[in-house]
Amino acid sequence: MIKLKNTYVFYFVIISYILINAYVLLFAKDMFYLFNLLPFLILIILLAVFDIEKLMYLMVFSTPLAISLKELGINNGLNLSLPAEPLMIGITFIYFLNELNSGFTTNRILKHPITLIIIVQLIWILITSITSELPIISMKFILARIWFLTSCYFICTELFKKKKAIINHLLFYSIALVIVAIITTIKHSSYAFDEKIADWIVSPFYNDHTAYGAALAMYIPVMCGMLFMNTISKTIKIICFIMLSIFIMSIIVSFARAGWLSLTVSLAVLVSLLLKIKFRTILFTIVASVVIFMSFQTEILMILGRNNTDSDGDITANIESMSNISTDASNLERLNRWSCALQMFEEKPFLGFGPGTYQFLYAPYQKSSLKTIISTNFGDKGNAHSEYLGPLCEQGLIGALIVIALVFAVMFLGYRLVYSVKDRSMKILTITLVMGLSTYFVHGFLNNFLDTDKASVPFWGFLAMLVCIDVYFKDEKFEENEKLI
Repeated sequence: MIKLKNTYVFYFVIISYILINAYVLLFAKDMFYLFNLLPFLILIILLAVFDIEKLMYLMVFSTPLAISLKELGINNGLNLSLPAEPLMIGITFIYFLNELNSGFTTNRILKHPITLIIIVQLIWILITSITSELPIISMKFILARIWFLTSCYFICTELFKKKKAIINHLLFYSIALVIVAIITTIKHSSYAFDEKIADWIVSPFYNDHTAYGAALAMYIPVMCGMLFMNTISKTIKIICFIMLSIFIMSIIVSFARAGWLSLTVSLAVLVSLLLKIKFRTILFTIVASVVIFMSFQTEILMILGRNNTDSDGDITANIESMSNISTDASNLERLNRWSCALQMFEEKPFLGFGPGTYQFLYAPYQKSSLKTIISTNFGDKGNAHSEYLGPLCEQGLIGALIVIALVFAVMFLGYRLVYSVKDRSMKILTITLVMGLSTYFVHGFLNNFLDTDKASVPFWGFLAMLVCIDVYFKDEKFEENEKLI
């Protein structure tokens, strides 16, 4: 009787929904799309109440496919990415409710050096938001950073107590990114892969090809690593191989030069890990290289100034154009933005102008000699194009030092884990995560994307994975023939 009753209730709900939908279509067409979002909203609410893990996977999967309000032609000052960011906001709300109720996050996670640096950075962003030249812009910035960190890092450190959740997180984002890559490549092929349209062909999913290339670069090492993990089933390995092939092809035709450069650096990281070179040795090499560059910067800049190769459809020319600071508009515009950031830092070295304010305030700091054909005074062409110089001018010297501390702490943790993790599959995963993060750290010299959901999900997610490997799995070994997925 109960089963029969439940069946009748189910049919009643379905028939009622169809009839109401038909009524809306005939007599209230303006409400048709909103009404048809109702099942999706109900599903999200049910997942939030009964299975937060699946809601997190939905958020991860939706991120590469998400479309911003600006792309939809809605400019109301709050450029949310739909449906990813509303999901992040909902997950953040649930997280804080759980945290207040039962202390959701493990103390070992909260006391981890990476978490502590993240918390210190968040506090400093709050302080510089209070003193900001544009407080409303800065408050929007810190709110976005809070829901990025909560949904992409803090809640993930709890879900990643299960090894399978780490693999699922990587796969869900990768599958969605493959969909974007296929759509973009098909669209690009209709223009014979013209390099001049590579920047906007990635819309509406990504705002430009550099952000798209950064995402591809982060996941290429991970997909490659999964092929060698004995805890991954053959079926998933075949899927990973297909995705890896699509990613490699896509990043080649994307003409994302920073993506190519970052992958080259990640290969150097792999070589150093295979040779078991300690991170402090690499750190000393980096410091020495910086000192040498500063000592001979005039001579180096003169040599770079002789390069007038512009980026075009030829891959060799695109590679050569990376160091062209005489005629390449993209490179010259970066120099213009960096120059503005440094001048802004000189004016406000301690607290900066406020998080997220650079693009609205840098115009007066442009030098006429550095302006290019793509320069603008209207704050509509992006930020400082650097994860390091952006915080320097927006949050002062302390803000930039916190970013650098996070980079070195992550790489130090990664190298330490690679040499200490006992299980072979987990070691391979750790190596690929370090390689993936290194691609983003390289991108950080040329672009900054952590104010977007597209980059925040993989970046903070990778950090959460490394922290969980350190806290939970460093000394574990998988059982014989154990499969994660």
